Amino acid sequence: LFLLFLLLLHLVLHRLALLRSSVPPSRSAQSGPARPRSPGTAGRTRSTSGISVDFTETREAYKSKESLELLRSLVVLKLSCPFSPVASHDLTTLLFLFSVEIMDLGETVLGQKAFHQLLKMTFYGQFVAGEDQNAIKPLIEKNLAFGVGSVLDYSVEEDIGSIKHEQKETNSCASAAGKHSLGEDHREKESEELFVSGQGGWNGARTYSHPDEAKCDQHMETFIKCIKASGGSSIEGFSAIKMTALGRPQLLLHFSETLMKWQRFFTFLATQQGQDGLEAVEQRLELTQLQVDPSATVFICNRCDLYINIIDWKSLIDDREKASDLLVVPNVELGELEPLFKTFTADEEKELKRIMQRLDVLAKHALENGVRLMVDAEQTYFQPAISKLTVDLQRLQNREKPVIFNTYQCYLKEAYDSVTTDVQLSRREGWHFAAKLVRGAYMDQERERAAEIGYDDPINPDYESTSRMYHRCLDYVLDEIALNQRASVMVASHNEDTVKHTLRRMNQLGLLPRDNVVYFGQLLGMCDQISFPLGQAGFAVYKYVPYGPVSEVMPYLSRRAQENRGFMKGAQKERGLLWKELKRRLASGELLHRPLY
Repeated sequence: LFLLFLLLLHLVLHRLALLRSSVPPSRSAQSGPARPRSPGTAGRTRSTSGISVDFTETREAYKSKESLELLRSLVVLKLSCPFSPVASHDLTTLLFLFSVEIMDLGETVLGQKAFHQLLKMTFYGQFVAGEDQNAIKPLIEKNLAFGVGSVLDYSVEEDIGSIKHEQKETNSCASAAGKHSLGEDHREKESEELFVSGQGGWNGARTYSHPDEAKCDQHMETFIKCIKASGGSSIEGFSAIKMTALGRPQLLLHFSETLMKWQRFFTFLATQQGQDGLEAVEQRLELTQLQVDPSATVFICNRCDLYINIIDWKSLIDDREKASDLLVVPNVELGELEPLFKTFTADEEKELKRIMQRLDVLAKHALENGVRLMVDAEQTYFQPAISKLTVDLQRLQNREKPVIFNTYQCYLKEAYDSVTTDVQLSRREGWHFAAKLVRGAYMDQERERAAEIGYDDPINPDYESTSRMYHRCLDYVLDEIALNQRASVMVASHNEDTVKHTLRRMNQLGLLPRDNVVYFGQLLGMCDQISFPLGQAGFAVYKYVPYGPVSEVMPYLSRRAQENRGFMKGAQKERGLLWKELKRRLASGELLHRPLY
């Protein structure tokens, strides 16, 4: 009944707006920019003494929104948040409305067209820009006119996150390897040429080490369309991609396990040498003390001095094809050393190459369209492989400017070590470090898996410790930006305190909005009271913009809502600001406000 009331109200307000449409609004009576503005172009004359932004001034924050949009936001955020302490941190209502079963029922009762229209007026319309790259343009252009850019995300993906599926991957990753062949050499060469060229031809003859690679090619084509849409819809925009869409999850899982074994071996040796209290980038192994296989010691010594740090240690993985037998790790069960890549097959190595070839094609299209690629973070059991492949791509593509952005989840205990190690690597090799910092989105999933399989919980114990980790990582990157001028960061956060902390640090370091090296990011449909004031003050701020067909995106939103339910904790303040602005408009006779741009 409430949704039907909302539908009726929508029709009434829409009718009133049509009646007034014949009378052009007076510019003096409207609050809006006189001309389109893009992120980072406003506020250029501000002094370095300090820039502050008011996140409580609702008229400025919501001047890009019609009153009906504010009302929808208020209703959706109310339904998306807990109704009682018993339901705290729960999105039962939202998930119920998003579930596939309810969608099927709604389509049966109301008909597909009517039910989809209802979703577009409520949840879908709140969090999704449209069904395709043409439908999203009006929203993208309007946001851009008010200083807010876009990170486009074609939000149709397979659900690979269930514990049952993860366990299946874990059990099968070793046995599944090697069951498929790449075929003849000339066919493999033809396939590689297709990847390298990036010139259509994707329906030509290709061979795979696994049939799922055909689906990975389809995902890559989808990402290419998203990149082109980003280039055509937003100035200096971003396009989001997921690594698990470009390679088999089982392969990424296996590669991640291999990388983690190698890193844990370094940590073990550092502890043996009394360096366990140092930060990761400060630890150095004295090679003369290493009690490992002699051939491995010789191999290491050929590539470094008397000491080796974590960056040198990780770089040895790059030589795995030539020296796989020389990279050894302890086998706890057998009590002896064994080759690190003992179970890593030649077919899997070729699959990894194909992932990099897909990434190269995407990077090429990104450069052609003036778009940056944002590689999303995923579950920790995939993340080592994702980070490794992303950094390898950054080493190639970020030489002149930041094109590839890696994502760091600060709810992980090892987040600071990951950030500092990659910053040091970029400084050593002379490429642009580019990062998106998030708090994290898979907390329950990670902890359940850790408890089930029996390893240490990788997540910080509480929200406060995660925030401290976030600010620690952020401060390190901001210091690097001020010092080296070859780093960029997106502060992807809905936390107002984190945004204010970033502004204070920018003022302290003399980093101006026009420098275009510090970006802010929030999800579409959330925290407009943060995004739009930042954009109108001249900061580079972006909305993470999902798009795709209704029937396919709504299940995606259901999964994202469950994973990101901590975002809703701050919605109570946002609802208060929405109410404040609606009441102000009602009292001032601006209820039929139309944005001018």
